[in-house]
Amino acid sequence: MIRLDGHLPIPDDLRGAVIALGNFDGVHGGHQAVIGRAVRHARDEGRPAIVATFDPHPVRHFKPDAEPFRLTSLDQRQDYLAALGADAMLVLPFDAQLAATSAEDFITQLLLARYGAAGVVTGADFVFGRGRSGDVVTLADHARRHGFFTEMVAPVDDSDEVISSSRIRDALRAGDCATAARLLTRPFTVRGTVQHGDKNGRKLGFPTANVDMGNYVRPLYGIYAITGRLADGRVLKGAANIGIRPSFDPPKELLEPHFFDLAEDLYGQSVDVEFRHFLRGEAKFDSMDALIDQIAADCDQARSLLASL
Repeated sequence: MIRLDGHLPIPDDLRGAVIALGNFDGVHGGHQAVIGRAVRHARDEGRPAIVATFDPHPVRHFKPDAEPFRLTSLDQRQDYLAALGADAMLVLPFDAQLAATSAEDFITQLLLARYGAAGVVTGADFVFGRGRSGDVVTLADHARRHGFFTEMVAPVDDSDEVISSSRIRDALRAGDCATAARLLTRPFTVRGTVQHGDKNGRKLGFPTANVDMGNYVRPLYGIYAITGRLADGRVLKGAANIGIRPSFDPPKELLEPHFFDLAEDLYGQSVDVEFRHFLRGEAKFDSMDALIDQIAADCDQARSLLASL
């Protein structure tokens, strides 16, 4: 699957595609319904299927100081979209020029002229164009006039609520891994490069693979049972701390997964850390012995919770 730059015309062999259009941060169950519909249209008509996403997220453009809220990185989104059958991911850089583009120009100059869309599939609440002036009605009106087709996919309910990125973020901030995983259709996963740290975990007998959280939403600070996936395909089990490490000075925010029964170091390698179960909140301990005893208990609990995986 290839990644396309939204500033450029797309290759000739991908023109005439069905485009799924949205933010798609998380690629959750509701997003999958939109993308799946676009892929089915494309396959039925013998066309390419392209998923268009925005990066940075429009919220980051308008509120650059907003707290981190991302559910996926671009690389993760590309992997997930490929698994859903898309032929390409089209990344629309959300900058001042795009923010100032009218809804009509977004359709005629970008979707039609630059990207050559034959059809556009969106969620019911999708808005676009300067001042959020375009919506699914705008798309349908232009489709009739310009000869492309458009489809609006209704929200997907989970129990009695609509699946949304906001619900997933709220669940993660509450430490509710199960709800987040159900709405995402997979565990919430942070992908990062293992970096050198203060080696505190190694000194305590529980070496960690430190990962910067970057722009990801911050789950509730505390200890989690996690699984890790390495670039070579190995799946590891472990326990992780995310937070500011109140037992150490100075406070420093990190995601610190400890993988069970792993003798090698992972410095410089990419790792996916999957949040499975929240164990407890962060705490400050009066002594290193007390901290070591608690980490050992956390690891025992994580092993038990992950035993069936």
